Amino acid sequence: MDQLFEFVTNNPLLVAAFIVLLTLFIRNETQRGGRSVSAQQLVNLVNQAGATVVDVRDSKEYAAGHIVDAVNVPFSSMDSRWEELKKYQGKHLIVVCKMGQHANAAGTILRKNGFEHVLKLTGGMMEWRNQSLPVVKS
Repeated sequence: MDQLFEFVTNNPLLVAAFIVLLTLFIRNETQRGGRSVSAQQLVNLVNQAGATVVDVRDSKEYAAGHIVDAVNVPFSSMDSRWEELKKYQGKHLIVVCKMGQHANAAGTILRKNGFEHVLKLTGGMMEWRNQSLPVVKS
């Protein structure tokens, strides 16, 4: 630990550069998949702006309960099935997964393929259910 403090005091510019680059990297990674929205913001976007919810969980989890009118495109097949969402291009797409871990990567795939208005649900379906919001089973 003493060596770490000695390194920091002997190399302040190097340490400052590292901190700046780390901060920029984290900021970039969190924004690549789109801006995060809360469950209430999702409801408002769907009701007022006609946003579409894209559920990237597997088919079993989707069938066990999903947001009303959500489109299921499992993350495992997102690279090959993103074209199914072309009819929603120009609209807001809100990507939902189980806890938020796959939504960022799915959002990045959609952005790379020309979707401009990609958002992700903060906390995923876990947060949606924790707020006792309605789910549909199929």
